Amino acid sequence: MTRLGDLERAVMDVLWDGTSGDTGSGATVREVADALAGRELAYTTVMTVLDRLAGKGMVQREREGRAWRYRAAASREAHIAQLMLDALDLGGSRDAALVRFARSVTGTEADVLRAALNTQASRSAGPGQEPARQTDATRQPVPVDEGPDR
Repeated sequence: MTRLGDLERAVMDVLWDGTSGDTGSGATVREVADALAGRELAYTTVMTVLDRLAGKGMVQREREGRAWRYRAAASREAHIAQLMLDALDLGGSRDAALVRFARSVTGTEADVLRAALNTQASRSAGPGQEPARQTDATRQPVPVDEGPDR
């Protein structure tokens, strides 16, 4: 997944936040430029950024009269989740990276992760089946680099 530059992120935030009204309706170049008025960007700059985002698959566009209406191709949350998955694919041990990440989250964030994992485990078990449970005997230790920052 493509990482976004500062201006691309600002444009995507406008689309994700639905600043132009109904969040599902998308926005025209003019509406995005108006939402970014504090940045004093030229209309053509916003148009170029949206065109490049369309080329990267980040936005979808459809004709509306003589203009294009742009919509985010995926939610902000889906984009962030994909960035996290891409980071895990950078190399090294995914398990070690996940353990290190888990150790860095707050208690509330850990609760959210735990609930999501429990929900996923329940769905994976299928109807009428109990989710697989790990016992102490089946847990495998994950080696984690305990470098100077920990």
